[in-house]
Amino acid sequence: MLANVTVPILGVVDTGVVGQIPQAAPIAAVGVGAIILGAIYWIFGFLRMGTAGLTAQATGQGNRAEVAALLTRSLMIGLAGGAAIIALQQLVYAGAFAISPAGPEVESLARDYMQIRIWSAPAAIAIYGINGWLIAQERTRDVLILQVWMNGANILLDLLFVLQLGWGVSGVAFATFLAEWSGLAMGLYLCRAAFRVPDWRDWPRVFDREKLKNMAVVNTDIMLRSLMLQAIFVSFLLLGGKFDAVTLAANQVLLQFLHVMSFALDGFAFAAEALVGQAMGAKAVQQLRRSAVLTSLWGLGCNVLFALAFALLGGIVINTMAKDPEVQQAARAYLPWMVAAPLVGLASWMLDGIFIGATRTGDMRNMMAISAVIYAASVALLIGPLGNHGLWLALLISFVARAITLGLRYPALERAAQNG
Repeated sequence: MLANVTVPILGVVDTGVVGQIPQAAPIAAVGVGAIILGAIYWIFGFLRMGTAGLTAQATGQGNRAEVAALLTRSLMIGLAGGAAIIALQQLVYAGAFAISPAGPEVESLARDYMQIRIWSAPAAIAIYGINGWLIAQERTRDVLILQVWMNGANILLDLLFVLQLGWGVSGVAFATFLAEWSGLAMGLYLCRAAFRVPDWRDWPRVFDREKLKNMAVVNTDIMLRSLMLQAIFVSFLLLGGKFDAVTLAANQVLLQFLHVMSFALDGFAFAAEALVGQAMGAKAVQQLRRSAVLTSLWGLGCNVLFALAFALLGGIVINTMAKDPEVQQAARAYLPWMVAAPLVGLASWMLDGIFIGATRTGDMRNMMAISAVIYAASVALLIGPLGNHGLWLALLISFVARAITLGLRYPALERAAQNG
């Protein structure tokens, strides 16, 4: 949980640092640029989730050679995926800004941000694989070290480049670029024990057809699920931009609350991934159920605290992150949705972790498709009469839909564990 909290704190600092410029455009630009690149990178989020599930099951089976081979496969996929994004960057910009409703000033600043940060795509995506590999083996202290290293560097560079040198939006992008490459170096160092034995370069095992096929199926399902989830969040940001720059900036500020909460809860979801995956590998149904229940109870306690914190301290945090009075007022108007989000979203995030650990990725893909359709229908029905409040309500409805649909599939997961 501590490791994950450092990830959205970086977004909070990015927004807060650029928010010291008393204008809405720089905040909106960092939000648009970060959400576009984040959405593209998180298409490769399958690498963390798929690696975690498969590695946890290999660990539960006691198959250390396969554990090492999975690290090599994940690094190769991550570096190749990042290189492909760099090669296709002009198409990325053209497609993103063709559908973005941002004004000319916001678009220009967002393009500056993306043209710098995109060069660290291979490092950012490879780190997904490293994190999944470490989490699966319950090496969460190493995950914490990696995240603190990378995000701490990013924060310090933010303060230097933006507040001291006055580089503005470009300074935020340079800080992230340098931090992500240094994070990859630290991640490889933390995995150094795996590189001391020959299993990681046992190429017949690494390129084993059946293992690659299984990994491809798992990763494809998760990728499709991630695409649909990112479509929800990207559309949320872009639809908010249709109102005005102030609303877009206010939504960006509040999304940092959501990111902090969801990443903290992901600490318990990641624990579920490792424990459920190991239980699946060992074919231990009672262990699986106990892991699912206990991690979810810890998640509930965490989210109750977040809801209270948002209710009591949300206004103070908003005023700290944004200096524009209009942005402050708008963000406070939509803050009640963030008070409700931790409790509404709990079940969906925990079930994601449980299903990832079990590698029941087909269920995740199908239930996400149903949830995306429900979100789209909610947007169509609610934005007209309720405006931006309707947009926030539609987002929370999508959380509930995910929880209900995955919950209905949980009994089949236990049957799969029992039958091996």
